[in-house]
Amino acid sequence: MASQTIKVIYVLLFSSGIGGGGFMTIRIPGNSSNSTSEVWSVDFREKAPSGSNTTMFTTVANSSQIGGLAVGVPGELRGMQTAHEKFGKLPWKQLVLPSVELAAGFKVGVELGKRIARFPDLMLKNPDWTPVFAPGGVLLKENDIMHRTNLSRTLMTIANEGADAFYTGSIASSIIRKIQSTGGIMTQKDLTDYRANAYLSLQGTYLDKKIYVPKAPTSGPVLLHMLNIIEHYNFTERTDLNVHRLVEAMKFGFAARTRLSDPAFRNNTQLIDEVPTKEFAAAVVRNITDDRTHPPEYYNPIYDVSVDHGTQNIAVIDQNGTAISLTSTVNLNFGSQVMDPETGIILNDEAMTIRQMDDFSIPQGASNGFGLRPSPFNYPEPEKRPLSSTVPTIVENISDGSVYLAVGGSGGTNILSSVFQVIVNVHDWQMNIGDAIESGRVHDQLYPLETDVDNTYPEDLTQGLRERGHNVTILNVSRVASAITGVMRDEFGTLFGM
Repeated sequence: MASQTIKVIYVLLFSSGIGGGGFMTIRIPGNSSNSTSEVWSVDFREKAPSGSNTTMFTTVANSSQIGGLAVGVPGELRGMQTAHEKFGKLPWKQLVLPSVELAAGFKVGVELGKRIARFPDLMLKNPDWTPVFAPGGVLLKENDIMHRTNLSRTLMTIANEGADAFYTGSIASSIIRKIQSTGGIMTQKDLTDYRANAYLSLQGTYLDKKIYVPKAPTSGPVLLHMLNIIEHYNFTERTDLNVHRLVEAMKFGFAARTRLSDPAFRNNTQLIDEVPTKEFAAAVVRNITDDRTHPPEYYNPIYDVSVDHGTQNIAVIDQNGTAISLTSTVNLNFGSQVMDPETGIILNDEAMTIRQMDDFSIPQGASNGFGLRPSPFNYPEPEKRPLSSTVPTIVENISDGSVYLAVGGSGGTNILSSVFQVIVNVHDWQMNIGDAIESGRVHDQLYPLETDVDNTYPEDLTQGLRERGHNVTILNVSRVASAITGVMRDEFGTLFGM
């Protein structure tokens, strides 16, 4: 698992990397037919540096997104280390070595090629980036070979010395020099003190399934809330009424999401704790009207929150029932746009999300790039982890405890609504995993005031939304929105993935 994650990171390096962080949900099957599984989550989300404060992004334009000040303390390798120590079997070096060779030279894929073309100034004018992304002054494109020699050397060091090389050794010193030289406040102690958190996953039920998700600061509690809402209806048919209810569940879900933040920084977690409960959903359902939708204030958002993007998800189920859903990110495309030329590591902008540090909220700030306004629960504080849209999810059959689905995704706020719809597609609307993921989707996050509908979504269902007052915006399904990965196990034990 660690090896696959690290390899994917370098092929999709615009969105995830060892300079970032994330979350994973891991299912460990029982040792015998009589024993039950355990499902764990690992939080390796970036943290705000110890020198952070609530006004740190208010004076310099874009400082929460670009430059050293935007960089949160990376958690990726501590997360991999924690999972390996708790669940791994193969030697660490054996897992990392394949990535050493991959980083030395790999073919540019279609998505990476598109992202390189979108940042010509960064690639052609920044001396840290040009040798890798535009050698000879020419932007690399799809099918070209990218050589990341410096990163390959870094990975060899990590293979030989373990994750500590990143957090306490020569790699750490190089990273800190680069961050501070580009306006950042991270210190060596911030890296040294970073720890990933492993805990038994938050769990809920949806009809005959058990749902496992990470706790806050992910949006896992909100996914359970939305499933709890639609559990009150007969969802066996994909009707215009049920699609309206689906969107209403999203709107109440995004309102509930404004309650969330890093629970370690809340004096009272009641607002967070009640979100995934059946009782909270039952109170919400009474306010859903089948004939019309409502303006945002009807859904009682406490605040609006900023969101993350630039993510990559991996979903795996093996023949023994071990399952993993892992979402990793450096946030915006190419993170903070700070790359350490010595190590080849691209650093996140998560301090922004606290606005990561763009996943953090900014006091008196404008709406973020996804249209949501700031929440004081998510203001930057020293060592705080920003709110995340990620929901790496594992689903089991209640009847026999077997694994049913591992799913997660990328795409900022769209992750939450997309994972929600994939679960409904496979469970209620009887789609196979391929159709469930490829099928057109809807999305409504309260702000902006629109319901996004893919242009492949059935017209009769879209018209039903219009008739109920939804401000429908038709979008091209091929746009960059949310990419979902999932693996489903049928009743015969056959695995299907997408």
